[in-house]
Amino acid sequence: MSTYPRPARPQTRGRRLAGAIQRVTATALGPYQSAVVRIGFSATWLIFLLRELPHRSELYGPDSPWGWDMARELIGTNDSFTVLMWSDSPIWFEIVYAAAVLSSLLLMLGWRTRATSAVFMAGVLSLQNRSIFMGDGGDNVVHLVALYLLLTRCSQVWSLDARRAARGEGRPDRVGPLLWVVLGGFLAPATLHIDRTGETWLLVLLWGLWVAQGLWWVACRFAPGQPRVLLDVLANLLHNATLAVIMAEVCLIYATAGWYKIQGTRWQDGTALYYPLKLDYFTPWPALSDVLASSGLIVMLLTYGTVLVQVAFPFTLFNRRVKNALLVAMILEHAGIALLLGLPFFSLAMISADAVFLPTAFLVWLGARAGQGRERLIARVRGRRLPEERPAPWEEQAPAHGDGGSPTLVR
Repeated sequence: MSTYPRPARPQTRGRRLAGAIQRVTATALGPYQSAVVRIGFSATWLIFLLRELPHRSELYGPDSPWGWDMARELIGTNDSFTVLMWSDSPIWFEIVYAAAVLSSLLLMLGWRTRATSAVFMAGVLSLQNRSIFMGDGGDNVVHLVALYLLLTRCSQVWSLDARRAARGEGRPDRVGPLLWVVLGGFLAPATLHIDRTGETWLLVLLWGLWVAQGLWWVACRFAPGQPRVLLDVLANLLHNATLAVIMAEVCLIYATAGWYKIQGTRWQDGTALYYPLKLDYFTPWPALSDVLASSGLIVMLLTYGTVLVQVAFPFTLFNRRVKNALLVAMILEHAGIALLLGLPFFSLAMISADAVFLPTAFLVWLGARAGQGRERLIARVRGRRLPEERPAPWEEQAPAHGDGGSPTLVR
């Protein structure tokens, strides 16, 4: 009898393909990963805006060295999106800055995520494109992910939206239509100021999403059958495709960074890390930097280790154990950059991007622990004692409107 394995039957391959298609269309994959990305990037931008609050006018406002006229001339050539070009009034700048802070907070909490993600994106692009020379590299990542979050269903878990959906409130939703009208009122002047706003394709995208959100509300209210199912499938497809784009973007960042480092002579001889440790601008802790720079072995290991991790990571995505090990190494690397080189917001942005690859089981466990800690804190504040709790399970039931699992790349 032949011992060679039989080829897969066409019916088996067809069933696998049908199952994969059903999974991609019926569920929004990676709910925990997308939630962490949402929380991480909105928190990063919020902390940055609050830290620069005393210097906001010099960075992006009327007192910026990159004046309003120069910014308008540059935007006229590169068509970058910013609402700050509508007026050079200090009051208008303060309104935009306050809206950016508020939208970051609401997006982090997951309140009306579809609307707040649009305002968050407008705030990020408006401020960054107003003064493009401000930033340390992390702003580019925030810039891209702000666009991507607009297309994801990132509020399935760990959000006020998810809590409201779990409660199953039967009252008619009046806040959603009101926000829809307000955002439509914002898009109208943005279209009228197209010569100053820039990015025609972005306005077309925003109008398309605005119309789609209106259709979604109408379908949920008056046609909960097949029209709602069709819109749900389209939303899942858009979410899953965007999540894959975020993964590809992270891999591209690390791959290009690693391969460019390989071409540098300082990275080849293992001394590249020594030089930034000796620059005053990148040494918030001079004593610690001197200790590391004084050891040639540590400098060499960290230099080669950085290149190895960045180049190897995209090739380890289908090996869960190796991928998770390198993921920990990259997160520690960014934590070291924040501590040693004084680039906390760049590191926070990259760690938030890395979170798209975190294992679902770990995120579920982390969420359960955070929930228990919150309940204990509330009980202590109220002066009550909680009953003895069982250890949180490593896995939990999937959310009712999403998928508790994740694609192969993020397990």
